[in-house]
Amino acid sequence: MQLQGELRAKGQHAVHYKNIPHAILTIVKHDGMGALQKGLAPALWFQLVVNGVRLGIYQQADNYGLLRDEKNNTKFVNSVFFGCVSGMCGGFMGSPLQLVKTQLMSYSAKQIAVGTQHAHPGMLDAMSKIYGKNGLGGLWRGAHGMMLRNSTGSASQIVAYAMCKEWIDDNNMFQQSRYLSAFIASNIGAIVKTITLTPMDVIMTRLYNQAVDSEGRGLLYTGLVDCAKKITKTEGLLAFYKGFGPSYFRQAPHSVLLLVFWDMLKDVQKSYQSLKA
Repeated sequence: MQLQGELRAKGQHAVHYKNIPHAILTIVKHDGMGALQKGLAPALWFQLVVNGVRLGIYQQADNYGLLRDEKNNTKFVNSVFFGCVSGMCGGFMGSPLQLVKTQLMSYSAKQIAVGTQHAHPGMLDAMSKIYGKNGLGGLWRGAHGMMLRNSTGSASQIVAYAMCKEWIDDNNMFQQSRYLSAFIASNIGAIVKTITLTPMDVIMTRLYNQAVDSEGRGLLYTGLVDCAKKITKTEGLLAFYKGFGPSYFRQAPHSVLLLVFWDMLKDVQKSYQSLKA
């Protein structure tokens, strides 16, 4: 959906994917059920790397007392800052995996293909081809877009989650279950993250998926600003929210599972430390 109608005005391109159900049916019809899981391997590795780095950095900032005031409430500015920094670091480390994932997911049957078609048979083959053609720098092509995307997404998700959870707990709401407040707050975090993340997600997808020359330079976009200008000029501002629906339906379960398990693991760690003491 993010690549559909790339650099073309509305009404001047084929619409293969009208909405989420239609997109699923179209993909299954032309590429089979397995196509719905294209890019799964790099996606899993990407999540391991990105969230390991960003949550690790953010948690260390919390452990050193950099995120909370004397009443143990989250400091908004500090939380935003470390959310951005941790997200940026995670985005840089995971960028090659996201690059490969994007190119694997965009490859489709000729009848429904959108964007540049890279035709990689798998993750390792894709990495090998990209490295062979453009070197180590080729694997980090578009990393600046990923870093900006992940910094805004990380900060909005974590800050919205932390502050909503604190407000819910302080007002004794949704206390029926130990992790119910975390579940509610993580859903709010998903909404905020999707709103702030989607424009950069569209830009990042375009940068990752574009064809490159022998020097690794993009054939459609020279960088973030150039990409944003061209999208605005040819597709309009609403194009920055292409794929918003499926983006939310991905972010919601992702945020819930990630943040609720994060809370659970921190409780396990506290219990272990208290037993040792």
